[in-house]
Amino acid sequence: MKIAIIGAGNIGSAIANGLAKGDMFKASDIICTAQSVETLERIQKMNAGFQVTHDNKMASKEADIIVIAVKPWRVEEIIEEIRPSLNFDKQMIVSVAAGITFDQLNSFLTKNSGFDECLATPVIFRIMPNTAIEVMSSMTFVAARNASTEQTDLIIRIFNELGNAMLVEERLMTAGTALASSGIAFALRYIRAAIEGGVELGFYPKQAQEIVVHTVKGAVDLLLENKSNPEMEIDKVTTPGGITIKGLNEMELSGFTSAVIRGLKASK
Repeated sequence: MKIAIIGAGNIGSAIANGLAKGDMFKASDIICTAQSVETLERIQKMNAGFQVTHDNKMASKEADIIVIAVKPWRVEEIIEEIRPSLNFDKQMIVSVAAGITFDQLNSFLTKNSGFDECLATPVIFRIMPNTAIEVMSSMTFVAARNASTEQTDLIIRIFNELGNAMLVEERLMTAGTALASSGIAFALRYIRAAIEGGVELGFYPKQAQEIVVHTVKGAVDLLLENKSNPEMEIDKVTTPGGITIKGLNEMELSGFTSAVIRGLKASK
């Protein structure tokens, strides 16, 4: 099984690099394309086994899965270029372009196809990873159109190698972007604020960062390991009249929860 990543920039190259470290693809099964020589050289340095090329048509023709990882405004142009090389009976199309809907993708893929619609129905996936895909720890949303259960399971397995993948309806892709993609920034902003608080409490900045990062990691590990909800874990450390509940209440007086919710809703 071969996979082509059309537009192997930051996200595209992170996908390629992660897949090469997993069990489903060898580096030689991964074809990366880019416009610039510099980008292709950078990708080749990541893994000498990658196939790299400027030729999007060739890459698409040879692959079983085509990942379109270009900027949203280039998607139609790229599909126009590679469409003659595609075989909808054998290939799956995966779009990483935010905001480009299934209806748009289907329109781009079948435009002037010359085939009866029922004979030229592309299998399309939309995926939305976050920047933690760089360290194989992405929360990735997957939506499917015209895909069989087996095809969907395959795409989920592929992106589970890069973190955690969740199948959702297309209508939830925008919300997923706010919760997981923008959410990375929101989590980091809390970490930054806590580090600054740690410095005010008397720690050196590097000490404060180490403490906060490992504290947040510990909180995440508790939820994952215990399969519990946050409030259950909070209850374990909020003793009556204790300092933790005083700190939490002070944060709530400053609008902590409502600020997070408002930020998420503003990001949609």
